[in-house]
Amino acid sequence: MDRLEPLTTDAPAGAGDARQTVLCVDDEPSNLQVLKQILQGDYRLLFARDGRRAIELAQVERPDLILLDVMMPDMDGHAVCRTLKADERLARVPVIFVTALSDVEDEARGLELGAVDYICKPVSPAIVRARVRTHLSLVSVSELIETRLQVIQRLGLAAEYKDNETGLHVIRMSHYACILARAAGWSEQRAQELLHAAPMHDIGKIGIPDHILRKPGKFDDAEWEIMKSHVDIGVRIIGEHDSGLLAVARRIVSGHHEKWDGSGYPQGLRETAIPIEARIVAVADVFDALTSERPYKKAWSVEDACALLIEQKGRHFEPLLVDLFLDCLPQVLEIKQRWPERVADAA
Repeated sequence: MDRLEPLTTDAPAGAGDARQTVLCVDDEPSNLQVLKQILQGDYRLLFARDGRRAIELAQVERPDLILLDVMMPDMDGHAVCRTLKADERLARVPVIFVTALSDVEDEARGLELGAVDYICKPVSPAIVRARVRTHLSLVSVSELIETRLQVIQRLGLAAEYKDNETGLHVIRMSHYACILARAAGWSEQRAQELLHAAPMHDIGKIGIPDHILRKPGKFDDAEWEIMKSHVDIGVRIIGEHDSGLLAVARRIVSGHHEKWDGSGYPQGLRETAIPIEARIVAVADVFDALTSERPYKKAWSVEDACALLIEQKGRHFEPLLVDLFLDCLPQVLEIKQRWPERVADAA
């Protein structure tokens, strides 16, 4: 059996095989051979005959998916799964249990431990291929979403660095907005979309001249008009979209400087005429701006910032959103502590 581990079916680790990697774990060589026959044409395979070896291989090779037997001596599959999920480097690797245990209770326990699926022995080649393909596709989608968020955040950071040389405002305020959206009753999917779109709120500042954007004092009338144009610039950067993430971003960009009483810009919209995404982001954006130090001001205390939000209920902000935000303050402060301004340059 030594010939099956730790190599792939046709190439050792690091030999340039670009296929996705599947780690197969089972104490019975015959079961590993079956999985090899089913999957070797499509994936780079690794093999382990015990739980400890499986964990070692996973830590070194970072497989894309793990097929894991449950009933193994010394360290069973449940213990292996717990160990993998406790390691933040491996926690997102999907684990599929492949086992002779077929009771509903056994399946439920495996799913509670973090497994994504459950295949009963003796295995069907068609089912194994389908389950592996499906869960690897989900991994790819998850990675795409994560990459999209990172790209959008970096674009938002570009505007922030040009504005005030701070990097984490867009990350904090987007999480604040997500928390507030959940409190307002939004679905998790919709709240996550807001999280992904909110970092673009001030992208138009890229088009504002530095001598205005970084002016430490008060703008004169002409400078203020130029400064306000960052909204229109941002809208043009985002473009027109009927639906999806960029449509949400456009509504945020166009509306987050509007005010509940109609005194905002660029259109002077009032109350619910302001897109709800923009109303949420306005609260999150102002709170973080107030409580963050800038070259032209000291950071406000959380208490003073909350007092301003209360004072501006019905004027700048939708009253209900202010109340919900204050109710969520413990979660907001957790985010603020997680991304403190002093580590912005390392982000």
